[in-house]
Amino acid sequence: MADNGGGSTPVLAFIVGALVVVVAAIAFFMYSGGAPAPDAGVDINVKAPDISAPAAGGG
Repeated sequence: MADNGGGSTPVLAFIVGALVVVVAAIAFFMYSGGAPAPDAGVDINVKAPDISAPAAGGG
């Protein structure tokens, strides 16, 4: 029997099918409101230490 090599493998079809299911699940959660919306009231305060410039004329 000769192998024509004219078809895709079942493994490739399984991987493509799994990717389609994952993308569909992500789209379902994004468009149905299943994913929580980020809180718009976030307040971030970063306190930097006081750094003074070196004294001039150090020579």
